[in-house]
Amino acid sequence: MSMQSARFEDLGGPHGTLNADALRADARRESFGLLALLSPGLLLVFTVIIVPIGWLFWLSLYDETGALSAANYARFFEQASYIRTFITTFKVAFFVTGACVLLGYPLAYMLSQLPRRAASICLIFVILPFWTSVLVRTYAWLVILQRKGLANSWLIDLGVISQPLPLANNFAGVIIGMTHIMLPFLVLPLYASMKTIDTDCLRAGMNLGASPAATFRQIFFPLSLPGLASGVVIVFVLCLGFFVTPALMGGGKVIMWAMRMEQTTSLYSNWGAGAALGVVLLAVTLALLGLFQWLLGARATGVWSSR
Repeated sequence: MSMQSARFEDLGGPHGTLNADALRADARRESFGLLALLSPGLLLVFTVIIVPIGWLFWLSLYDETGALSAANYARFFEQASYIRTFITTFKVAFFVTGACVLLGYPLAYMLSQLPRRAASICLIFVILPFWTSVLVRTYAWLVILQRKGLANSWLIDLGVISQPLPLANNFAGVIIGMTHIMLPFLVLPLYASMKTIDTDCLRAGMNLGASPAATFRQIFFPLSLPGLASGVVIVFVLCLGFFVTPALMGGGKVIMWAMRMEQTTSLYSNWGAGAALGVVLLAVTLALLGLFQWLLGARATGVWSSR
């Protein structure tokens, strides 16, 4: 008897009537097997992510006296400084993400149109900043952007300006420094997405009479949106937790949420309040990511229904 016929008889006999109980048992065995394969990864995720987040949430429920209370969350709504810091954090994240999109999309598009060898060489310069510490790069931008730095000195020597521009120790300096650090995180996934676009689709559009601009707008850009969305999410989430660059480039005038958490725990030794700040930031970030995913899903559904 062959293996297929033996397996068939196990599921219901030789007369073609499958046994529903045997099918369900086989499905359960397969599910248990998959669960056994996934259990090491699930255990790692639970230990590294779920347990610390749960501990953070539990710690946020205790006030300075060690009593169980919601005072740490009430402080967020009672003190205006927390609201300003929270708004500043998301404002910086939105501006940096927008600047990275404006600079990164043309760069990724140019790289995707280059020959493979030339694109590989150019990608080295994209990832080159990763070989240097964030602290070193931030201090380099301070040297360039300060009142007597290279940028203001060159502009004054060229006669473009008569007084130094305030490019550092303010909001603009934070945006410039963070954009330089975050730009590769958008270019790399976007470039990978653009390289997977089938050029035959572009040729077909042009053969049907579409102009190069129309081909890019109607074919290339929609197909590159998954990579753009991935890069935007990565940059936005990383910006929310940034500490070094805003602390140095902001000159104490731009207070981010991570800086406020550090002050709360190190200066005031209030771990409950610091944990509450982390929980609030995590909850709002997850809500925004869920909204972003829903908007992308709604847009994709609308595009396919219109077709």
